[in-house]
Amino acid sequence: MRLELQQAEWKRVSPKYVVVDLVGNLIFGVIVVGATTIPAFVTHNIFWWALPASLAVIFIIALALTPRRVRAMGYQLRDDDLVFRKGLMFQRFVAVPYGRMQLVDINRGPLDRAVGLSELKFVTAAASSGVTIPGLPEADAEELRDRLVALAESRRAGL
Repeated sequence: MRLELQQAEWKRVSPKYVVVDLVGNLIFGVIVVGATTIPAFVTHNIFWWALPASLAVIFIIALALTPRRVRAMGYQLRDDDLVFRKGLMFQRFVAVPYGRMQLVDINRGPLDRAVGLSELKFVTAAASSGVTIPGLPEADAEELRDRLVALAESRRAGL
């Protein structure tokens, strides 16, 4: 069964988010690979080098797939809900009804601020339906937040 969500146009995250994701994953990868080399240095056992080598290969593959993964992220504003999608092999679609949104939050980390991006986080009563849309330009994130808050308040009024 195919999920049909073609009613409206998908809005994608900013292409600048590729830089943020690459730098964040690169820093994390260097730390993890560096930490796993400690046993190899301490024991002088050649077999311990297999762990950092395999992790380095995994991180390089993840870094190579980052641009495609970022292009796969998008959201759709429909009549009654917001739908967010992400994933390449394992696609995830999350629909958050406007009336169920309890909090719409904007976060800006140091890398996000450096390239002028924000992430928008929606909190609902159900923990599993929380959605975070990364890589939105600051002005778009603020506009979307205001629009979603207005939609959420109008939908809750009818409950």
